[in-house]
Amino acid sequence: MRFAALLTGQARWGQRAPPKEGLVLAFRFASLRDACGVSANVLPSPAKINLFLAVTGRRADGFHDLVSVVAPLAWGDMLRIEAVEAGGGGAGDFTLTCDDPVVPVDETNLVLKAARAFQEASNWKGGAQFHLEKRIPMGAGLGGGSSNGVAALRGLNAVAGEPLSRDALLALASRMGSDCALFFQDGPVIMRGRGERVEALPAGVAARVSGQRVLLFKPSFGVSTPWAYARLAAMAGKAVGNATVYLPAVEAEARLTAWLQNPRAPLGSLFFNNMEQAAFAKFVALPTLLAELQAGFGLAPRMSGSGSACFALLPADAPVAAITAAIRAAWGPDAFVVETTLA
Repeated sequence: MRFAALLTGQARWGQRAPPKEGLVLAFRFASLRDACGVSANVLPSPAKINLFLAVTGRRADGFHDLVSVVAPLAWGDMLRIEAVEAGGGGAGDFTLTCDDPVVPVDETNLVLKAARAFQEASNWKGGAQFHLEKRIPMGAGLGGGSSNGVAALRGLNAVAGEPLSRDALLALASRMGSDCALFFQDGPVIMRGRGERVEALPAGVAARVSGQRVLLFKPSFGVSTPWAYARLAAMAGKAVGNATVYLPAVEAEARLTAWLQNPRAPLGSLFFNNMEQAAFAKFVALPTLLAELQAGFGLAPRMSGSGSACFALLPADAPVAAITAAIRAAWGPDAFVVETTLA
């Protein structure tokens, strides 16, 4: 997996940006073997944002169905994988360290869950030491944990000599989490079902998405994805009259089709997220700031996924420093802000 970093200020890839400086990171994808030896890999693990997220209803198994357009970002975490030979004839072990002490490094982390699943499915006898350079904030709706798990699967498969097919890896990823499968694509996708049904956007449509500048920002608090979906279900149960919490699947598909078939439709006209209603009802700092950014800078900011991270497309003349200052004035100096592009 080849990657290149474009940095502002003094920050480098693998370092945290100073609290009040922007960091622009970009990487492009190629074969894992092109950039890495078979015993050690350093793999980008990108964040994602939901450009269009329509939760269409709750299923009998407790999951929710959705229709979503998702774009990976040219920014995210880094995962180092160093192969370790098994000792004593048994299967090798896996360990994980992280430069962020808040991130759990036990068996609850999707990196280790992915490693165990890969070892069982492939019968690979090796082990690995993982080190995660964490940049994607937790509780943000940016898919950081899922992306890390998929990076572990792809990296281990390369280290082990590719014993598993792409379809086999996808099956493992889908069992790990609803949005894991999207990270096997290196560009914008459409997700359906609970997120496991993924298709790449047609090339002509993807060109309307990839490369767009985007500002990503998050308050110091996160939003739990299970809480957000439970809150949405509770709101749907209490809805009366013509109130609609879920967007009917037919309407979601109609909106998506209209945008896909109109090559002149701007990307911003696609934006939708009916999970905002769950988060905004409790965390009023989110809609308050988004309204301020729209009024003050002409932006069209939205929340990504279940939140709490938000994003806004940046026109060429966007006053990024002033926008960043407005975000930190509203959410405090610890607010996370990064400028990047859609991959």
